[in-house]
Amino acid sequence: MILFKRAIDITNHLVNLKEKGGLIGFVPTMGALHRGHLSLLNESKKMNTYTVCSIFVNPTQFNDTTDFNNYPSSLEKDIDHLEKAGCDIVFLPSVSEIYPDGLLHTKKYELGYIETVLEGQYRPGHFQGVCQVVHRLLSIIQADQLYLGQKDYQQCMVIKKLIELEHIQSRINICPTLRETDGLAMSSRNIRLTEPYRKQALKIAETLYFLKTNLTPGDINTLKQTAIKNLTKAGFKVDYLDIARASDLNIIDQWDGHTKTLALVAASIDNVRLIDNMLL
Repeated sequence: MILFKRAIDITNHLVNLKEKGGLIGFVPTMGALHRGHLSLLNESKKMNTYTVCSIFVNPTQFNDTTDFNNYPSSLEKDIDHLEKAGCDIVFLPSVSEIYPDGLLHTKKYELGYIETVLEGQYRPGHFQGVCQVVHRLLSIIQADQLYLGQKDYQQCMVIKKLIELEHIQSRINICPTLRETDGLAMSSRNIRLTEPYRKQALKIAETLYFLKTNLTPGDINTLKQTAIKNLTKAGFKVDYLDIARASDLNIIDQWDGHTKTLALVAASIDNVRLIDNMLL
């Protein structure tokens, strides 16, 4: 496994590999790796000659400085996990490598509706930051295949939009959310949960299963409000819980019984904000 810290060095290395006919798979991360990240790595290894993983906590996608400062970091463990998992190349850039012109000179992306709802509503500017870092990373790595996790469903759709807008030649692969044996979606933030809040966090997945089980054609507002009340009673501060069309994340209040839908939730407990979603 080879580690790079400078953009020019990893770009030159990957250009040489691609000239020899190698396919490049890419898994972008912010570190604090878990089995969900490693599952993306494994998918990339199946389909590509070389797999690159980046670790970079991107400051421009945090609208809360405290959240940025508290984001978990375990770099030595992460590198060990990647080496054992058979990662070929790791990119560990500094902020100045990703943003050579500084954080105040970043591009604005015309994302439209997708950045105005759900996470976009509660974290203004978040998806602009996501696009800034992913665009820069893909300009450095020029991956043939990009691997993302479904847990960040809205983010996946934003990155799809970015690739369309910028005509980026990377194919997106969205991989299923991995869950702990008790149902909790794997997340780097989970390590910040203290007992008994770790057990309480299971209520999020239970609520999504409740929606999946009880969704019927017709008005679904009462179902959504019941789910929000259940989470609130369990001690959560709910930012949003909604049901949307899976194709474009348009929020729906009526279901026709046929359209593919998705339930999405963001809720905080023990000062840890968790997100999850489930296809219904």
